[in-house]
Amino acid sequence: MRRSKYDIKSLPGFFGITILCLFILYAPLVVVTVYSLNDSNSITNWEGVSLRWYVDVFSGHESQKFKIAAWNSFTIAIIAATVATTIATLAATAMVRGGKFKLRTVSFGLISLPLMVPEIVLAVATLIFFNSVGFTRGYATILIAHIAFCIPFAYLPISARMQGIDDSYEQAAQDLYATKRQAFTRILLPMMIPGIISGYLLAFIVSLDDFIITNFVKGAGVETLPTAIFGSVKQGIKPNIMAISTMLLGVSVILVTISYFVSKTDNKK
Repeated sequence: MRRSKYDIKSLPGFFGITILCLFILYAPLVVVTVYSLNDSNSITNWEGVSLRWYVDVFSGHESQKFKIAAWNSFTIAIIAATVATTIATLAATAMVRGGKFKLRTVSFGLISLPLMVPEIVLAVATLIFFNSVGFTRGYATILIAHIAFCIPFAYLPISARMQGIDDSYEQAAQDLYATKRQAFTRILLPMMIPGIISGYLLAFIVSLDDFIITNFVKGAGVETLPTAIFGSVKQGIKPNIMAISTMLLGVSVILVTISYFVSKTDNKK
């Protein structure tokens, strides 16, 4: 007897629960975006549409602080994502194409552990580590912490992509007298590009948006955008904070869109 496919969408209330979840997730983002265009000095009164708070971010009295924080955030995210993606690619190659070796299961568990441990625990552990080795907290400690934290996020899409590539391609290349390095660099690596790009973008977003670990390991006078926003919010929510949040949201949307089109291009091949 042929078993019919189970369709979760046929369950009673599925559509209503889906709409409710989407509303809870995205309604606050819509509110922040709308009120970033408010001409009023107050976030509770609507006085018309204006871009004054976006201009204030770049030319207001707090603009210098946010520019420095943005520079720190983007440079740390770029470097951390690059290093984490490189390490994750090498780790995925060893785990997926390296065959069975001692401590393989333990290695996979160590790579996946930061995804399962609460971020506050990682932040405290990282802080204790830096203090125990006498490392002065600042830009470098944030960068090191972000690299370590981003590796699992980069590893997942890269590993998934590599698992979807049949090893017969590499075997065929070696049958045609290619070395293992040539089979990797000329055959496997180009086919992994979509997964590598996805891993890089995911690591970049995670680093750019991270607050908890950054707040623990940053030194005095070193701020990223999330910590700078948090510091401003403690003094009261201002419309320029909504403008900054909307721009960060826009960056995330752009990166997700790029990742989507990369995956669509790969599926057509």
